[in-house]
Parts: sequence; C-alpha cells; structure tokens
Amino acid sequence: MSSPSSSSSAADLLLVDADVVTLDPALPRASAVAVARGVVVDVGGDEVAERWRGARTEVLPLGGAALTPGWVDGHSHPVGSLAMSAGADLTGVRTLAELRGRLARLARESTDGWVQGWGLVPDVFPGGVPRADLVDDVLGGALCLLRMADAHSSLASTSLLRAAGIDGPRRFASTAEVVCDDAPGGPRPTGFLLEWDAMALADRHAPSAPDAELRTRLRSLLDDMAVQGLVGAHVMDGDAASLDLLDRLEGDGDLPLRLRVAPFCMPGVDDDGVAELVAWQERTGRRWRVAGVKLMIDGTVDGGTAWLDHPDANGESTGSYWRDPQAYARVVRALDAAGVPTVTHAIGDGGVRFVLDVLEPLGPPAPLDGPPGRRAAHRLEHLETLPDDLVTRIGRSGVTASMQPTHCSHFVAADGSDNWSVRLGPERAGRGWRIRDLLGAGALVVLGSDWPVAHYDARAIMAAAQLRRPVEDDDAPPVGPDQAISAATALTGYTRAPALAAGDAARGVVRVGAAADLTAVGVDPTSAPPADLAAAPVVLTVVGGTPVHRTA
Repeated sequence: MSSPSSSSSAADLLLVDADVVTLDPALPRASAVAVARGVVVDVGGDEVAERWRGARTEVLPLGGAALTPGWVDGHSHPVGSLAMSAGADLTGVRTLAELRGRLARLARESTDGWVQGWGLVPDVFPGGVPRADLVDDVLGGALCLLRMADAHSSLASTSLLRAAGIDGPRRFASTAEVVCDDAPGGPRPTGFLLEWDAMALADRHAPSAPDAELRTRLRSLLDDMAVQGLVGAHVMDGDAASLDLLDRLEGDGDLPLRLRVAPFCMPGVDDDGVAELVAWQERTGRRWRVAGVKLMIDGTVDGGTAWLDHPDANGESTGSYWRDPQAYARVVRALDAAGVPTVTHAIGDGGVRFVLDVLEPLGPPAPLDGPPGRRAAHRLEHLETLPDDLVTRIGRSGVTASMQPTHCSHFVAADGSDNWSVRLGPERAGRGWRIRDLLGAGALVVLGSDWPVAHYDARAIMAAAQLRRPVEDDDAPPVGPDQAISAATALTGYTRAPALAAGDAARGVVRVGAAADLTAVGVDPTSAPPADLAAAPVVLTVVGGTPVHRTA
C-alpha cells in the first residue's frame, strides 16, 4: 500500500469494484487499484479510492470484472503478417476440391491478374505435399502465391514460377529449397518453396501495398489486439524496413500496445551484419523497442525442414537451416558477448539439442542490479517434439521455453491422421508440446500465438492450454491431455512469464511500483471454465496507465 503526500499526488486512474488477480503472493486479491504517472501506486480495498481520488482522477468501476496483469503475447509477427497474411484467408480450407473452388472464384474476381492466399494447411494436398499442377488449371493464367499455415513454405503457380524466373533448383546460404521433380529435360520446379530464402524468390514479385495502406493495416491490427486484451507482444520479426514502419506508425500516434522486437538474423550473415543487429538494440520508440535477435536453427515438421534426431517418415527433417550450424553458434556467442538475448526457432529434437549445446555454456542472464550484460534469458521457440532428456535439460538450463498451445490444439489430430503426426510417427508425435512437463522440470514457459500462424486471442489460447483441443469444438478429442495446464498457470504464461523472460521485474504483476499495464475480463481467468473464459468480454485494456480499450 501507499498513500499520496499531497493533493498533487492524486491518482490519474482509479479502478474500483474489481476482482483484482494480482499474481503477487503478498496480496493475491484486491478490489481496487490506483495508478499515477503510468505506475501502480496502491492496491487494496475501498480505502484505495478514498486515499487517491482527486479532482482530475478518472474513476472506472469495473462491475466485478477480473483485473489482471496485462496480457502479453509471447510470440507474434504483427509487422511480418502484413505480407504473410496477404490475400484470402484459407485457414478453414480442408480439401483440395474446396481449395480449387476458392481459387477459381478468386481468379475470376481478380482485377490485377493476381491471386494470393494464406494459412493453408498441407493436409489439403495428397500426401501433404503442395504442387502447382493441382491448381494451375483453375487459375485462368492468374499469378498465384499461397503462403502455407506454417509460414515457412509457400506454393507458387506455374505462371508465377515463369514470371519470377524460377526454373530449377537454387543454392542459398540457408538450406531453403526450390522443390523440383526429376524431368527428362532436367529438374522442374513443382511450385513448392521451402523456407524463407526460397519463398523470397516469389514474394518479391507479389504486389506491394503503399506505405499508407501498410500503416493503416498495422494500426488496425494492433488496435484489435488491444481490444482482445493484449497490452504487449514479443515480436519475432524485423528488418530495417519493418523498424522504420514502426517509427512512422508511432509518428501517427501512440501504439495501443507495447512491442518488444527481435529482428531476424539469417544464415549467411557476416560480421558487419551482426554488428548492425547489435547496434539496432538502441532503436526504440515510445511503446516499441528492439530487444534481442531472432534466429532459426530449423524449419517445420510439416515441410520436412525440421531438424530431428532421426529422419521423419518421408526421410526428411534431417538437418539445420544453417548449412554450417557452427556459424549459428558463432553468431549466438557474439550476440551474447554484446549483451544481446537470442530467440531461436527450434522445432525438432535435433535442433533443440544443438541449440542447448550452444546456450548452456553461456550461463544465466546478468542480475538486474549488476554490471552490464545480457538481462534477458536466451529463448527457445516452439519446441514441438521433445524426449525426456531435453525436457530435463531445458528445465535446468535457465533458457526460456516459448510455446504456442493452439499449434497443438488446432493443427494436430488426436488420432494421428494429420501430416505433422504422420511424418513424426506415434512415438515422437506423442511427445509433442510438452508444456506441463517443461513447467514441472523448472522451465520458465511463455505462451503466445505465433500470429498469423494462429489467432492472437489470448482467451482462446489460455483455454486451449487447459483443454488441448479447440475450445470451440466440444466434440474434438484432446491432443496429449496429460500436458494440459491449469487456468492459473495459463494466465501466468501470458503475464508474469513474459515479463520475467524479458528481464523486466516491474511487469506481469499488480503491486505498488509495477507498470500499469492491465487487462480486465468478464470472468476470473484463474477459475472460470475454459469455454467461459474464451467467450468472456474484455472490459478494459490499460497500457502505461492509459486505457486503450474499454467497453461501454
């Protein structure tokens, strides 16, 4: 508790008649919170309002709604999604016939000779392998680019392959691949482009939106994230252009949530490139900042580009995204020496094992009150299939585990019939998304969406973490139900865990001195049934003491 020393110390904002879930063991529950100059200055009961009400204080009665630390998406691509989610939303398409019908209609309606789509699952295609010749005939000659749901592969129509000059295999700094058939005249591209370097060959030919449209779309997206209760996101993409876009967007007005950006570092980076990434750590705005670097040690199970200890059922997923994994190790050590935390996409057990071999000797973060050094833990993202020994190693390593519950609940079938499960086989698929085991091993686990791979609604994601199935489908059997977590643990994964992962002790908790980033929702997220949480209204979102969303 605290109290003002004079009338000038009155609160800017008083939140009263609330069920405050503080996540502070010293005071787990309260009914009122006072905020001044962006910081929580008092937490308690009716006496808080009596102490802190002033002539200019805004008082918001919450009608018994639950007030929690603000929700933070631990893994999102809001800037990258502007391109990754261009065109038609194909997330609901489940059969090849349905896809062909959608593409035919889009081609007829196109005014620029282009068809784009996103969020397509590979299960639509026979054997889970996308091919242009399965859709070319319905496009009427239109150029077509379909970005797959894993965001690590795309399908280009034969017409686009020709326009882009993609006529055979390519060699990249990474192990990205232009997938080709053997043909009498030499290898012939199938249209399937695996991983970022290959995808870029087609991406650079797609229509680009003008800057004003990009700013409008990004502002609208961030506004909706705030409406859904998010006060922040750990942004896992970025380059000079995307950082400049954030600068311009903030020039139009404050962002509705905080963005912690980790720009990409790709295979082939040289010393100058690493130095630039280190220099970018100084880039900051009012509500965004660069804090870390994003790398990828492998790709995806669905695309056959993960790094597994043993090949998948198709004989794929056998190695690193970096042609020389030791080059990855050198970059990570250089970033660590410069005090920069790393965030590594690592899906397969082989990739996770290699990254741990690199990270474990680097040790824990520097103390917040100690000499200069890395303040945030290094991170591992996705961790889709883990044997017991890796669960134990992550738990004792101090490395943060970042997980996305809806990847499991919405993209994997409990009967093992989906492409991901078929490729891995029952044993490895059976140890997928081991959130509960990682927590039990002592790991700090951050939860998120990976938008646009999955939606950013934290309510549905926290529900899926408890159910291990889509909250909207009561009849769906759970995937790995032994890995379900409690409601309170799911909330921690969206609040305190992201703050601790960022080395920020002043967030993710409601107590005096904490940043006033707060979310109010119509039910108690620590006790309400998952379906009730998913359907509950977000009543209020507060960032830095300022309401950025409120219901009537």
